Amino acid sequence: MTADPVWLPADGPYFEDLSVGDRFTDAPSLTLTAGHAAVHQAVLGDRLRLCLDQDLSLRVTGEAEPLLHPALVWDVAIGQSSEVTRNVVANLFYRGLVFSRFPHQGDTLTTQIEVVALRQNRSREGRPSTGLAVLRIRTFDQLRRPVLDFLRCAMLRLRNDVATGQGDDLDQIGNGAGGDDGRGAIAAWALDLIQPPTRGMTFSSLNVGQRFEMDGADVVSAAPELARLTLNIARVHHDGGEGGSERLVYGGHTIGLALSQATRMLPSIVTVTAWQGCDHLAPVWEGAKLRSTLTVLDKRASRGGSGLIWLRSEVRAGDAGEKPVLDWRFAALVV
Repeated sequence: MTADPVWLPADGPYFEDLSVGDRFTDAPSLTLTAGHAAVHQAVLGDRLRLCLDQDLSLRVTGEAEPLLHPALVWDVAIGQSSEVTRNVVANLFYRGLVFSRFPHQGDTLTTQIEVVALRQNRSREGRPSTGLAVLRIRTFDQLRRPVLDFLRCAMLRLRNDVATGQGDDLDQIGNGAGGDDGRGAIAAWALDLIQPPTRGMTFSSLNVGQRFEMDGADVVSAAPELARLTLNIARVHHDGGEGGSERLVYGGHTIGLALSQATRMLPSIVTVTAWQGCDHLAPVWEGAKLRSTLTVLDKRASRGGSGLIWLRSEVRAGDAGEKPVLDWRFAALVV
């Protein structure tokens, strides 16, 4: 006769249920279809031509099925990792996300989560007790080929206000990220078949230090729909009462709108291959208006006049864009 579990899947885990080295593999696998791509596009917007043009995708990638939007892929990986973060209060950062390959429609994604560090937060009067959990997220396709590998730091509730003794140093987590720009995932692509836009900045005309300001804002809408689409079961993204009087937006929603704005400022972006890091500076609520500034950090030439450019997207919320909410540093393939 086996002992009863410490927590049930519908309830936990809470912070004190976790130990470094724990692995979670029970999140459902998900086969991504044209339906997923269409709903994702409707919520976040998509101007990546390689994901919109099936004929171009076939000629460039050599795959018969259309290329999936990179944000849909990482949104599903993060959503599958919510098997561990059902009781999340906030997500602090991501580090070192790198694509090993880019999935296409019909591919099935499976995600494994490992706890790599834990630190209990100092208790504050009038606030629930919390702790920080750093998770390694690894996503594979149906042939067990690696797709994504990255770190995520989530703030989780404690079930009881008790001392857990967890005090790992998180300051150095992911500090070495950014060396891999993900160019291996596009090594077989026929990049010379992608024509640069006739208007706007191309890889050759972009310079380190250039900044671009988004003209206008995007309103965050359909927040629970995006969470449901990507298997995200964190309660704060579904129940407005969990985060206060408003519904806390899933972090991937803010990142996806930042990418949508980046592609409007730089129409020559083909895809995103890697992240150095992404920091959530403040919560974003459903209905918020988001604006972003894009800065060129580095250039790395590739083939056929294209190359990888490291960009920094700084997102602000509010009617006048006065509140910083996101600092995202990523590598984009630009023609």
